[in-house]
Amino acid sequence: MKKQTVSYVTLLICTGLIAGCTSYSVSTPSSVQNKILNQDVTSALQQVRSSQAYVLQPGDLVDIQVYMEDDMNRVLRLSGNGTITFPLVGNIKLSGLTLEQAEQRLASRLTSYIKHPQVSMLVKEYGNKTVYVLGQVSKPAAIQIPPEKPLTVLEAITSVGGFTDIANTSKVRVLRMENGKQKTIDVDVSQITKQGNKSMDIALQPGDVVFVPQSMF
Repeated sequence: MKKQTVSYVTLLICTGLIAGCTSYSVSTPSSVQNKILNQDVTSALQQVRSSQAYVLQPGDLVDIQVYMEDDMNRVLRLSGNGTITFPLVGNIKLSGLTLEQAEQRLASRLTSYIKHPQVSMLVKEYGNKTVYVLGQVSKPAAIQIPPEKPLTVLEAITSVGGFTDIANTSKVRVLRMENGKQKTIDVDVSQITKQGNKSMDIALQPGDVVFVPQSMF
């Protein structure tokens, strides 16, 4: 996830995102609040981009570099079955692997042709089923919407380890591009977890950013 993802999320943020905690409302924050959130989300996205824990998925666009073998460098998209076609080795499946595991698998296949190959891999663009869970959660990450069922806000937060001790669970924000317009949906997760109000646990859409702010003491 590089420039395209950053610019997309920044575009969402710049419309204004922090306000009251009424669920499903579009926020219109002050310029100061907007600047703070912009900094928080950008920082969180940088951490996700640099994480080696992300598991590759079909549709991801990866930049593959082979040290001292410039003619083999490629930018390739994982097919629907999670494979790429790479010089010398042909088809190789990378989905379901972390970046480090994928680098090791490709390097292992290249050893028949190159002495001690050194492979580096970077995700340039995540597949269109990706959502981002950032802020005050245990392990901020890009995750995939499963093909078999919707992914809700609470499920997404749970999948990355849940909230931190200083999370503001009543003011979770979903940043979304909808019908060409940017908006923010405020979700009071505390009402879902403490009062059982499951109607507030909305389904996420590809490209959504779930941002959990810090509680203000």
